[in-house]
Amino acid sequence: LLQSSGVAYRYGVSGPFWYASGATVQILLFATLAIELKRKAPNAHTFLEVIRARYGVYTHLVFTVFGLMTNVLVTAMLLTGGSAVVTSLTGMPTAAACFLLPVGVVLYTLFGGIKATFLTDYVHTVMILVIILIFAFTAYATNENLGSPGKVFDLLVQAAKDHPVDGNAGGSYLTMRSKEGAVFFVINIVGNFGTVFCDNGYYNKAIAASPVHALPGYIMGGLSWFAIPWLAATTMGLSALALESNKVFPTYPSRMADADVTAGLVLPNAAVALLGKGGAAATLLLIFMAVTSASSAEYIAVSSIFTYDIYQTYFDPKASGRRLIFMAHTCVIIYATLLAGFSTGLYYIGISMGYLYLLMGVIISSAVLPATLTCKDDHSKCMGQVNLMDVIVMWSKQNMIAATLSPILGLICSLIAWLVTAKKEFGDLSVDSTGSNNPMLAGNVVALLSPMIFIPVLTYAFGPQDYDYKSMALIRLGDDSDLAASAHVDLELIPGAAQASDAELLAEKDKLKRAFVIASTMTVVMTLALLVLWPMPMYGSSYVFSKKFFTGWVSVGILWLFFSAFCVGLYPLWEGRHTMAHTFKSIVKDLSGRGKPPMHGRTMDVAEDTGSAGEKMAVTGEKEKGLTATVRDDVQT
Repeated sequence: LLQSSGVAYRYGVSGPFWYASGATVQILLFATLAIELKRKAPNAHTFLEVIRARYGVYTHLVFTVFGLMTNVLVTAMLLTGGSAVVTSLTGMPTAAACFLLPVGVVLYTLFGGIKATFLTDYVHTVMILVIILIFAFTAYATNENLGSPGKVFDLLVQAAKDHPVDGNAGGSYLTMRSKEGAVFFVINIVGNFGTVFCDNGYYNKAIAASPVHALPGYIMGGLSWFAIPWLAATTMGLSALALESNKVFPTYPSRMADADVTAGLVLPNAAVALLGKGGAAATLLLIFMAVTSASSAEYIAVSSIFTYDIYQTYFDPKASGRRLIFMAHTCVIIYATLLAGFSTGLYYIGISMGYLYLLMGVIISSAVLPATLTCKDDHSKCMGQVNLMDVIVMWSKQNMIAATLSPILGLICSLIAWLVTAKKEFGDLSVDSTGSNNPMLAGNVVALLSPMIFIPVLTYAFGPQDYDYKSMALIRLGDDSDLAASAHVDLELIPGAAQASDAELLAEKDKLKRAFVIASTMTVVMTLALLVLWPMPMYGSSYVFSKKFFTGWVSVGILWLFFSAFCVGLYPLWEGRHTMAHTFKSIVKDLSGRGKPPMHGRTMDVAEDTGSAGEKMAVTGEKEKGLTATVRDDVQT
């Protein structure tokens, strides 16, 4: 929301589109990876467990570091951006905002686990969509200074005359032909490959849900997400450009400082110009919803890495479910505190959200590589372009040395390219020089592409592995028998915890194969549509929008966001209507005393049919099957 509005302010209509399209493709592609992960390692808690099962300790440690770096960068971006907005609108000290924003998130993450994040994600996203629609209709329909796409268009034409954009066709804000916008697009798409495919938060939710049933969610979610930064930035970034010569704009008569744009203050300034104090309140609510919803996933991602990939793997392999829950809770609290302090330090040294956003690809994208590799998995489908994580999971030839060293070598090369370019272009190394587009572009591109050389060279220099994927399938679920005993719960009666039959497993594999084909097809189609067929003709022709075209552009964005609101807000209610009705009726019965609902999973209920409670507890105590993640342990508790 903040970064996309900033690029709209800098580059015009191209910025929001490049931002949205540069991340939507990864969400769709992740559906393919989630299906492959579920097929080859159905019991994994984190993607790092899969890496350890195949390559061993050293590779596991390397990717653990990259995974944690991803979580740290994303969390720091959330806190630096959110705290800057809070400080701008309320005057609260930035350090205080950095420490106060995570408090509520930590509480509901501790007590609710991943289930809490699913519920809060729904509520928060619905509120975000409503606020964006309020902003859009205010700017393009009701505001006295704007009030229509035509009026915004006229003001943008005037803004281009007053301060034309260097590198844009005709200096206009109303064109897709933008040199710096295209540079940002490359940086954006590289960085988002890293944040999607190296962020354990995505894998947590992919593992917790069945990819077969979640596939429509990935597709609808990816398409729905596209409209959020596209319309939000097209509204708020362009409104800031149109209104900054008006006395209602907070910085009038001056333009916004570049540091404020980088910090993410375009959206709050535009909101205040459009709606006054109401806009400030709406922005605070918007940012709070976005920051808390996103950061809760990061806290769970880090806690699951620490719990399963560090503590249980290297310190206490026989840890009980209760012990793992304690360690996960402890990690959430410590991580939230450390990142609040880290984000405060970044603020005092002049590192803002925009800087971190451009930097993240330099740091982490050597661990994700779209490359032309011919891979063959056990359903005999060949794909031309895959992600490095797909290579790790799918390409049987890659050996341990290639998987271990290529991310490290790629990171070294990307840092060299980034800093050398900054030094050569500006003559010094400072926040301003290293944070400019060209050095960031060099670092991002080298990070992404250098493993294309390292992986095949190291694989064939030291011999291909010819992996058979059996060790991935042997990853075991956690042991929750102690939690079941203390809660008097039979794990076999918990939805999703019972042992599946061979017939059910075969049926699930067939569904996964079909889902893989659908996900792959959708990824190719949407990639071509969003990255080639839609934007490139306008970019190549240097087309400058007419007033009618701009009106249609805005109208499509508003209609698309209504589609997003349906997919995110209404469809889940319809899909869960029977469960919600049953829950509501059971609550009414319980409160009215007309009979308590059955407590599914209680061993005392089962004892009436299958034997004594003591016998049932004995059976329960012998079970070795557990839930799929520490966060699901939380739900069970």
